[in-house]
Amino acid sequence: MKLNFLFILTLCLCIFSCSNVPKSVMTAEGEQFGEPITKKGVITFEDMLKKMDKDGGFEGKVVGNVESVCQVKGCWMNIVSENVEEQMFVKFKDYGFFMPLDCSGKQVIMQGKAYKEVTSVDELRHYAEDEGLSKEEIEKITVPEEELKFMANGVLLLK
Repeated sequence: MKLNFLFILTLCLCIFSCSNVPKSVMTAEGEQFGEPITKKGVITFEDMLKKMDKDGGFEGKVVGNVESVCQVKGCWMNIVSENVEEQMFVKFKDYGFFMPLDCSGKQVIMQGKAYKEVTSVDELRHYAEDEGLSKEEIEKITVPEEELKFMANGVLLLK
């Protein structure tokens, strides 16, 4: 009887916890994560940077290339563009969805808010560890860094 109760309890926990895991949705444009978005109204990474310089921030849709993604669970990604040197560190609103671990090199459209923020040494080292850098590379991180960041509420991984 005790084993049956534990089995049923375990099964219920699995069902309820798995139902809260965000799923991706395939669309004609690509694979959708988080809130639904489309290509309509998207701007380039370069145009977003110009708007940020002018307005101090940016809210909307931007396209970029995934340079790297958290190799632990896909909870962040770095975005780059061929035309600028600056990278953008992207996190996902309310930790509500994750990206595939193999999406490096692919193009994405993100919807959300861009901003600048100083990242502590501890946090930089944590992200370097997530990325799979060596202990020696991680120990070289000794100074906080002002970074371009983006809080995405939706991401479209383009086909």
